[in-house]
Amino acid sequence: MEKIISCFLPVKESEDFATTVNQLKNAELVKKIFLMSAVKPNAIPENCEWLECENFYSTAAVQSIGKNADTQYTLIYTKPSPFELGAYALERFANIANDTDAGLVYSDYYEKKNGELSANPVIDCQFGSLRDDFDFGSLLFYKTDALKAGIAKFSQEFNFAGVYDLRLKVSQTHKLFRIPEFLYTEIVSQQTDDTHFAYVDPKNREVQIEMEKACTQHLKETGGYLEPNFDEINFDESEFEYEASVVIPVRNRARTIEDAVKSVIKQKTNFKFNLIIVDNHSTDGTTEIIEKYAAESNLIVHIIPERNDLGIGGCWTAAVMDSRCGRFAVQLDSDDLYADENTLQKVVDAFYQQQCAMVVGTYEIVNMDLETLPPGIIDHKEWTPDNGRNNALRINGLGAPRAFYTPMLRKIKVPNVSYGEDYAVGLAISRNYQIGRIYDVLYLCRRWDGNSDAGIDINKKNAYNTYKDRIRTIELTARIIKNKK
Repeated sequence: MEKIISCFLPVKESEDFATTVNQLKNAELVKKIFLMSAVKPNAIPENCEWLECENFYSTAAVQSIGKNADTQYTLIYTKPSPFELGAYALERFANIANDTDAGLVYSDYYEKKNGELSANPVIDCQFGSLRDDFDFGSLLFYKTDALKAGIAKFSQEFNFAGVYDLRLKVSQTHKLFRIPEFLYTEIVSQQTDDTHFAYVDPKNREVQIEMEKACTQHLKETGGYLEPNFDEINFDESEFEYEASVVIPVRNRARTIEDAVKSVIKQKTNFKFNLIIVDNHSTDGTTEIIEKYAAESNLIVHIIPERNDLGIGGCWTAAVMDSRCGRFAVQLDSDDLYADENTLQKVVDAFYQQQCAMVVGTYEIVNMDLETLPPGIIDHKEWTPDNGRNNALRINGLGAPRAFYTPMLRKIKVPNVSYGEDYAVGLAISRNYQIGRIYDVLYLCRRWDGNSDAGIDINKKNAYNTYKDRIRTIELTARIIKNKK
């Protein structure tokens, strides 16, 4: 049988890669195995070659792979830990790559931790799947011609974004194809850290800058890049009784809604504001708590929708379409709090000072006792006035609290979903208008076991990520059309 696969593995002296290497050596389709590390291993197995590599994710490492790959297909494993191939997995990868003519083929995988096996299905890569943390799994099966063509288009040197840059370049001319089958097992040697907020961890700032550069270049090459030219905003196009409305969509948050309401009532402003609570048919006593405060304060507008099919986005639309909604609609989740009594004033001031259609603040992650949790303050300083709306297609969120010019939101309408609805609106607004930023902590994001995103299983996480990628696909398509016009 013809040997059509070259394999490239990052290795560490402390890791046992012998089992993995033996599997590949015994595979009929594998021609050669390259071990990549900064320090040469003490013992290099037969039919293996060592390549010096300071950082496996760098441009230099990817170029080294391209230089040494001389077979029809190139297998790149991106973790320095062992893995196990499924039965005839390489044959399956090769057959699908041949049948689809895909530039990159990837698959679902298992994860083995402490001897226990768990399933990790991945999701289809869409046109708008620009996240640098998109989960392809660790086994990337490239068509070598596509890999070399992608490398030939490199125009920047990266320490961290080389592998990301490669798949963006390959995606410009080839399909990235998922096989919905579990073809290998990743061996996890220790407990994996929670990565929910890893992409905004301050210690990753250097990485973020490189990823943004790679994504921005990709957008320029595919026609989706937007120059820093923005439409002007007119804040006088409608009459409003209230300058601002805080909007809280809620369902069954008896434990937290009272704190959220109190944090709004204590706001000090030089303008008239109200609080619109859209109570989505709560059954746990939330309704009675809201009614109690509404009876005591004329600030509170308590809406129970007639419809029973509303998600968080639908509740937002119900609030902003209400005639009592103010000129600016300001977000507060029912789990969370404003940092102090000046938050609302700062947000409204930012609209006028920065002449923007949306304002995004800074938040701090805390527990129910308001003690800071890692990574602490999330300021999204990766946002810049010139390139923020382009980089927004790469990152997984825009920050909080979010506030909107109400007439704009009434035109766009918030998608009737309960995850990613704010991101969808932010992308749509940023297509034409500037988004303002506040880097003071305005918002306390409380993490607890009742949060809607606490303990998300893999299937729900995949559904959420698929939706956000769909939103990116829609927005990227719209931007390409805008540029063509």
